[in-house]
Amino acid sequence: MELAATAPVIMRKPLAAAREKRPSAFRVPMVVKLAYRNLFHDRLSFFVTVVGILFSVVLVAVQSGIYLGSANKIATIIDAAPADLWIVPLGTKSYDDPSFLAGRERYLALSAPGVENSEDMLVSFARWRKPRGGETTVLLIGTSGDSPKALPANIIEGSRAALEAPNTVAIDRSYFNDLGVNRLGEHAELNGAAVKLVAITKRVRSFTTLPFVFTSIDEARQLSGANQDQASYQRVTLLPGADLETVRKEIAVRLPDTEVLTQAEFRTRSQDYWLKQTGAGAALDAGKLLGLIVGIVIVAQTLYSSTKDHINEFATLRALGAGAGYIVKVILIQAVLSGLIGYVLGMGLALTAIHFAQDTKLTIIMTAPLAAQLFAITIGMCIFAAISAIIKVVRIDPAVVFSR
Repeated sequence: MELAATAPVIMRKPLAAAREKRPSAFRVPMVVKLAYRNLFHDRLSFFVTVVGILFSVVLVAVQSGIYLGSANKIATIIDAAPADLWIVPLGTKSYDDPSFLAGRERYLALSAPGVENSEDMLVSFARWRKPRGGETTVLLIGTSGDSPKALPANIIEGSRAALEAPNTVAIDRSYFNDLGVNRLGEHAELNGAAVKLVAITKRVRSFTTLPFVFTSIDEARQLSGANQDQASYQRVTLLPGADLETVRKEIAVRLPDTEVLTQAEFRTRSQDYWLKQTGAGAALDAGKLLGLIVGIVIVAQTLYSSTKDHINEFATLRALGAGAGYIVKVILIQAVLSGLIGYVLGMGLALTAIHFAQDTKLTIIMTAPLAAQLFAITIGMCIFAAISAIIKVVRIDPAVVFSR
């Protein structure tokens, strides 16, 4: 009898010793095991949860990427032709809201102390007639070819030097269908004048539906009917060491009928006009909010149902001495695990969509900071969604286990 009584004890000691020798790094806390098993117990509910989070991540990622891509497209020309200061017509709302300056601005800007150079840039709406018939409106952009900031950038066929010849233009490959051309050397009409395509760009697209058409500053003046000295904007470069604010005030005194903006101010003004004043940004924000709401509702419903289904097990844990905080940890870990899985799958799908949209008119951008923000939002969304389940757990009466 004594041997029989002590045998289990003797057998348990080596097992206990083996457990003690097992490296602690390989031990998974029981709270994590419990959360994992609860999460995967009902495969259908888990699948619905992951799909909901995936949908939320994809929607928020794509909408955020479109917003960021739209902001960059609005400032495409400003970024491609940077300047210390921009002289713009008074009341200009955005870059693609062009009008003509009087024509004397360049010389008055050059006479200001601290100014190294001032370059003309002309932007104007124009009518493009396709070779096989039909017309469309375009945004004509002219810059000087001897400038290091001459446009367009990112030329993949032809050259910028070719634009210095009369009646020549450059367009982006993505606008071939809109403009009715598809290769170098083709001809069309621009404001009634015959023009030849001599350069093709890649991914130089406008935020609006109007295609960019680039040419030399002289050709742009002739096609738009501007005077020889007129331009839409002046790009001012300062001398090394010149104080920007001092030079800006000096130019503003000399040109009272214009506005003198920094690069950042002109960029922000253009972006704010299209994304805030027109409501385009609000529509994208509404899409992101919808994605978050869908994710929160689905995750909350799943966690609440899982908690309700295991209410007796949670009550048993309470009766055995587990605190409410321990069970809350189980639910929070379930939420975080769901968020991790949904985020990885959703981000993978979103990156695939972004990849296939690169050469279309829809610009979607994903950056590392944006991906990190989306990760934090996804985990936060899942934790927030766990509140309903946590409330249910906190109200559990341990006596429930004895009433079964």
